[in-house]
Amino acid sequence: RDEMASREAIDSDGWFHTGDIGAIDPDGYLAITDRKKDLIITAAGKNIAPQAIENRLKASRYVAEAVMIGDRRKFPVALIVPDFASLRAYALEHGLPARTDAELCRNSRLVELVQAEVDRLSAEFAPYERVKRIALVDREFSIGDGELTPTMKVKRKAISEKYKELIESLYEGSGS
Repeated sequence: RDEMASREAIDSDGWFHTGDIGAIDPDGYLAITDRKKDLIITAAGKNIAPQAIENRLKASRYVAEAVMIGDRRKFPVALIVPDFASLRAYALEHGLPARTDAELCRNSRLVELVQAEVDRLSAEFAPYERVKRIALVDREFSIGDGELTPTMKVKRKAISEKYKELIESLYEGSGS
């Protein structure tokens, strides 16, 4: 019931634009794969649809949440909320300090473990789509802190602003 919004969403050929990105599978079915507003466009002009990559990273038992960042940058990075139970179990098994979630996230061996998982799980993607560096975040994203929508979708802009310094540290020395 908003004529202006309707005119903006429906083009001159009558197509309704939802803002979603999709692909048609071999059987002719449309699969929604991402949101247009979430596209990452690198400094080289490459388009990256982050949702498929983030979902692939979450296949790791050590990753609870992954958020790719990289708009207008040379390469993508990711903020990773670890699966703290799995990471703590690994740390204890290998004699690494594991008293707090923050301590787990600062442990260089654990960061290397998660980076290796990210590298392994993203090998199937194009080189420009692969996450080059990660940072572990020591707490889960939440609705209350403005990082997630009520439907549990990541608010990229809010996360980019909140973790700006951490993100910048991932690009230090890269010229990006």
